[in-house]
Amino acid sequence: MRPSLPTLTRLCQRLALACLAPLMVACSPVTLINRLTPTDTYTFSGDIAYGPAPREALDIYRPNAATLRKPQPGGAPVVVFFYGGSWTSGNRAMYRFVGEALAARGIVTVIADYRLYPEVRYPDFLRDNARAVAWTAQHIAHWGGNPHQIYLMGHSAGAYNAAMLALDPRWLHAVGLRRADLAGWIGLAGPYDFLPITDREVQPVFHFPDYPASCMPIDYVHDARVPRTFLGAARVDSLVNPQRNTVQLAQALKADGAQVTLDLYPGVNHETLIGSFASPLRWMSPVLDDVVDFVHHAPQPSTAALAATQATP
Repeated sequence: MRPSLPTLTRLCQRLALACLAPLMVACSPVTLINRLTPTDTYTFSGDIAYGPAPREALDIYRPNAATLRKPQPGGAPVVVFFYGGSWTSGNRAMYRFVGEALAARGIVTVIADYRLYPEVRYPDFLRDNARAVAWTAQHIAHWGGNPHQIYLMGHSAGAYNAAMLALDPRWLHAVGLRRADLAGWIGLAGPYDFLPITDREVQPVFHFPDYPASCMPIDYVHDARVPRTFLGAARVDSLVNPQRNTVQLAQALKADGAQVTLDLYPGVNHETLIGSFASPLRWMSPVLDDVVDFVHHAPQPSTAALAATQATP
């Protein structure tokens, strides 16, 4: 009798873990993933300052000529990626596998560090994120990116950051940009409605117990000027409830006329959702394919629509 598909999947998972186990003893999962990530699919430019603080720096992953689908007028699409870590940890070097995954699919990828708690609290890290986006808009053409095709993308706390920049006009406006300057945004396993905060690590980031007014992305859904949106999450996530956060935000945005793509993925969790961007783990979910398809197949706005955005914040 042939084994069922789920049985084969479990067998493949066990074999993969058995092969990787000796390496995992010697290094962290992220280090292991990056060691197994190809290095010949992109060109790297690193440690580029976008602000005066030590953590206000970014890395750029450019597609090699062989990975570009075809020459594109104005340059390749651009993704600015914000990582998670509860606003208390993380660094851009950990996410080389994300930069490679997108660059290998023809997308110029910017991975930005930003200041973390306890150095800063809300909303200072959003100001850092906005400065990183402004730097990208001003300079990315030099690295082959199209400054008119910029997408924001984040995972977990980074998805919150991307959501706030895409939905709340204050942050981009402060750096001379508008939400209309974004081609879209991508949120993966993001917390978009999480007050009151029960996580003691996160509480001081948002000034517990005196939460600032309107500090949740869900507060900004009633606006037809929201950029094109992709929301993805694990179907089961014990850290960030996908129904309260991802599904609720998608439904609210759609109800107000926003263009939203929603995907919930089985077989992954909060961490492995972003982990499945890595070359050795892409069998776990199609999230990379879905994000790349979202970026590469953006609808072209009409002349009238472009004119209408000129005066919108």
